[in-house]
Amino acid sequence: MKPFGQLEIDRLGPCRWRVKRQGAMRADGLVFADAALFADIQRDQSLQQVANVACLPGIVGYSMAMPDIHWGYGFPIGGVAAFDLDQGVVSPGGVGYDINCGVRLLGTRLHARDLAGKDLESLVNALFQNIPSGVGSSRKDLKLSRQELRKVLRDGAAWAVAGGFGIRGDLDRIEEGGRIPWADPEAVSDKALSRGASQLGTLGSGNHFVELGAVDQVHDPQTAAAFGLFADQLTVLIHTGSRGLGHQVCDDFLRLLLKSSQRRRIELPDRQLCCAPIRSAEGEAYLAAMGAAANFAFANRQLITHWVRETFQNHFRSSWEQLGLGLVYDVCHNMAKIEQHSVAGQVQSLCVHRKGATRAFAAGRSELPEVYRAVGQPVLIPGDMGRSSYVLVGTARAMAETFGSSCHGAGRRLSRHQAIQAARGRSIFEELKARGIYVRSAGKATLSEEMPEAYKDVSAVVEVVERAGIGRKVARLRPLGVMKG
Repeated sequence: MKPFGQLEIDRLGPCRWRVKRQGAMRADGLVFADAALFADIQRDQSLQQVANVACLPGIVGYSMAMPDIHWGYGFPIGGVAAFDLDQGVVSPGGVGYDINCGVRLLGTRLHARDLAGKDLESLVNALFQNIPSGVGSSRKDLKLSRQELRKVLRDGAAWAVAGGFGIRGDLDRIEEGGRIPWADPEAVSDKALSRGASQLGTLGSGNHFVELGAVDQVHDPQTAAAFGLFADQLTVLIHTGSRGLGHQVCDDFLRLLLKSSQRRRIELPDRQLCCAPIRSAEGEAYLAAMGAAANFAFANRQLITHWVRETFQNHFRSSWEQLGLGLVYDVCHNMAKIEQHSVAGQVQSLCVHRKGATRAFAAGRSELPEVYRAVGQPVLIPGDMGRSSYVLVGTARAMAETFGSSCHGAGRRLSRHQAIQAARGRSIFEELKARGIYVRSAGKATLSEEMPEAYKDVSAVVEVVERAGIGRKVARLRPLGVMKG
């Protein structure tokens, strides 16, 4: 056992570290990392955030952190915690500002080797022209009334499909079917509606992207086949969320729930963990508004999928159906959801917060689409734009130990400011091009902020996930072309 600041840490195994319960903590912390990643984690205050989350009322099991953990608002990014519905709380800091930021993977019948050189650049440029990106980006060809926007917040991806932006089969391959049923548009403020009104179908900025990739390793051929993946396959990853609407929902409820915490005399180690009882009026209102923002994000990724398909059709002069541009799966990684899990041998309903963490349900769960129920949930883990991304599958060990959760990406090593400093005097565009990766971005600063060195090595992160048994590698994707916000 060794101290880290005021925390006591001991190692439970090659990939597990315990933050020992002490002081106001109601539970131990559990961090998944190998020695090298754990040394990196100690560079910021994310371990203290793991301990802080363990102080919240009604926590069940550990306050957990995935190997991509880094400092965030309230919860660490990579944080997972579950709360009893009667005694526990819900916290916007356990979800984050970009509600239902998530990842969607599209497969094709195409081979990546057939897309090279100028043909690759042409396709990336066409995607860049067809999908608005960058800070404050909006679509001028999609104007929604308040009444129509509320339908989006109620119906999610189903709203987009009903409008001709996809097919019914897409909904079967989206987490929650692309719709949070308890969402209530009336819980969303006018300011949030105003911020989201013109942003549906846009990528946004920061770490959001559309990426053309190639399946360059197949680790589990049987599961890969079940997911429709094969060696050298051309794939598309889409990473974005609820844009300004979700950001405003978080902002609105941070203020409301801070007052609620103070009024109810909930002791907080950090005001960023402001919360309300799940069963309270404020807690239910937050969940209703969060669900509405999540539905906006589902619809957003569905619309972007439509324009990706449209771009492919124009580029290859063939229908997207003939190109096999089908949806593999769509996962969320900033959500709080009511789920049933086994706790001490008994099934219990819990509110599971995943802040920068991905649901990783094992085979047999009724929430999974029928096509994947016998194999388990696809888990999509994007890396940085210079290395790799991974497809994993959920495991029974994840169900038993992490409430069916896994990592969500590589995790940042450098802040955006630090990355810009490290990139000074360099051309990240040319460096990536020398690696055979063509990038388009709405601004030069984004390429600096998102340079590969700003992130942990996703292969090391995924290796920990697999060694810990909370996810199993299925395939690795190599980036070919990337459009950034």
